[in-house]
Amino acid sequence: MSAIRTQGLRKVFGSVVGLHGLDLEVRPQTVFGFLGPNGAGKTTTLRLLAGLSRPTAGRAWIADVPVGPESPARGQVGYLPEEPRFYPWMSAGEFLAVYVGGLFRMDARQARQRAGELLERVGLQDVARRRIGGFSRGMRQRLGMAQALFNGPPVLLLDEPVSALDPGGRRDMLELIGELKEERTIFMSTHILEDVERICDTIGVLNHGKLVTVEAREALLSRYAVPGVEVEFQADARSVAAWAESARREPGVQAVEVEGSAARLRLDGGPQTGARVQASVLGSGMAVERFQVARPTLEDVFLHLVESS
Repeated sequence: MSAIRTQGLRKVFGSVVGLHGLDLEVRPQTVFGFLGPNGAGKTTTLRLLAGLSRPTAGRAWIADVPVGPESPARGQVGYLPEEPRFYPWMSAGEFLAVYVGGLFRMDARQARQRAGELLERVGLQDVARRRIGGFSRGMRQRLGMAQALFNGPPVLLLDEPVSALDPGGRRDMLELIGELKEERTIFMSTHILEDVERICDTIGVLNHGKLVTVEAREALLSRYAVPGVEVEFQADARSVAAWAESARREPGVQAVEVEGSAARLRLDGGPQTGARVQASVLGSGMAVERFQVARPTLEDVFLHLVESS
């Protein structure tokens, strides 16, 4: 059984095609990272999966139940939009226990207990009585996660779940997501590629409303890796920066990033390019502390896929 499945999912806004026939399958109890540039169609996809928007064509299923505005599949999904909205005059505890608990027709005592558990899980237990109107965007994002979890759905749809959080909050949220995948399936879009590389089992890349690839994280890094080298010199930053400028002009060098006395070069993959870079390093006149093949990052792979699609 698939946790999430789509077939020919298409969405058109007037004369603009937001999503071109998306075919996708997500296994249960995994974290699926959904990547793409702004306007690629990620939020459109999430809203379609949540049953908040009707597709122009195609179908989607949650746990093999067809998705739609009136479908029981909506009860199988917890949805966190990028900017969740709340009643500002309510406290966090009231919102969850009274409003969300009421939506799910939960007994008042049970709803208060569930609200307390979730506020503690997302780190808001100390502000349970504070009005939401005074919350920061990061606090609202945490409350949105509690709302998405309220009825214990088997599938979570998260749109940029850590974008408004400070480093500590981001770490806590990622740890929570890692824990939750033991219990449910998580489908998350984010622009923070480091987070995807850290917690996602499978990655899908969307560009211009079209699915470029879907693959397990490690397989994707291996298959689409852009070759590169890292060099660290025993020299001052100005000398290294001057060398980097000349290295950028070498045929086959796609990009050079400099940080202090170290440089990272992205190459086109040809053996002659590597040989030219090595010759350039040796001919720089600077002592070399370290020269090694760079492990590809998800950012390298993402840029490669988007630029070539």
